[in-house]
Amino acid sequence: MIVEFLARGGPALWVIAALSVVTGALILWKFWDLARLGAWSRSPSEAAVADWAQGEREGALAVLRTRHGLRARVTRRAMETRLAPDMHEAAAREETQRVGKLALMQARRGLRALELIATIAPLIGLLGTVLGMIEAFQALQAAGNRADPAALAGGIWQALLTTAAGMAVAIPAAMALSWFESICDRVQVDLEDLATRVFTATGPA
Repeated sequence: MIVEFLARGGPALWVIAALSVVTGALILWKFWDLARLGAWSRSPSEAAVADWAQGEREGALAVLRTRHGLRARVTRRAMETRLAPDMHEAAAREETQRVGKLALMQARRGLRALELIATIAPLIGLLGTVLGMIEAFQALQAAGNRADPAALAGGIWQALLTTAAGMAVAIPAAMALSWFESICDRVQVDLEDLATRVFTATGPA
């Protein structure tokens, strides 16, 4: 049944079907990846920064030492560089920024692939439709006066399958991409906020 349906759309539909599998796998993997990186976990870092602001330096670091999420990693590095006696504040900020950039790159990995799928899936569908229409009109020309309108209509709707399939793949890919990007943007804001609060804390050492 599925093979017969794909065969009607030609090679373009097979490519789109493969993209749909890749899209589903990417979305599931990215959701797991963000969960593993603690993209929704803010409380431990907030608690550590609150302790830091009260002057409980070692207590704040102790909260984060067992955490491996994005926010915890960058916040811990900011605290460690701030406490380092041989590191000036400018160098400490630069080191924290470096770790933050690496964390954001890790959070955004895989998003380019989703963006590419959302872009090319409709184009592949359109290409399949154009090729199918060309084939249908070639058949119409060859038939001449004996052309069957029903056969022509059948060829056209089969050609349009690829456009519909391409859009069906691109829409969820674009929606997932937008959602993941919003999560990464929130993580970036949180990282900047937490690091700034570490460096501007004026509580007792």
